[in-house]
Amino acid sequence: MPQEVESVASIRARAEQRLDKHQRMMEVLTAALGRPRTVYVTLSMVVGWIAFHVAAPKLLGWRSIDPPPFFWLQGMVALSALLMTTLVLITANRQTRNAEERSHLDLQINLLAEHKVAKLIALVEELRRDLPMVRDRIDHEANDMQEAVDPHAMLEALERATESEQSRAQEAPAIIAGKT
Repeated sequence: MPQEVESVASIRARAEQRLDKHQRMMEVLTAALGRPRTVYVTLSMVVGWIAFHVAAPKLLGWRSIDPPPFFWLQGMVALSALLMTTLVLITANRQTRNAEERSHLDLQINLLAEHKVAKLIALVEELRRDLPMVRDRIDHEANDMQEAVDPHAMLEALERATESEQSRAQEAPAIIAGKT
């Protein structure tokens, strides 16, 4: 088990090493922005901006550079939202790529496990037939399980099932509309 944990850790470390400095910086910024304190800091800054630009002209006699309706504040908030959205999308895209790689690795491991299990079943069935003290019988289920699943056939079956579900879903509104 420790070897498997080390393998998973090395896969993760290798994925992190592939990041360039710009991607790493984006990840750090996204992590920093994704904390509750960001909300408090943002709200404090907006309230402070509004308070300053409302109170400063009255109390200090200064001319406000951003009087209500706070054109410059709106622009800064919009720019900040654009930048944060872009950071989140960049991070999400990388995480999606990593998830796809892990999913592909899971599929490969599952197919390998499927082949190993099929081989074990075949060996157990062969041993059962060869042992003189075990009654020989035909086990159709064990015979079927000796053959590994064909991934292409499984994918085609899943696609057919998905297509039939989609066609039923498209027919349902028409059937309902016809009954009412």
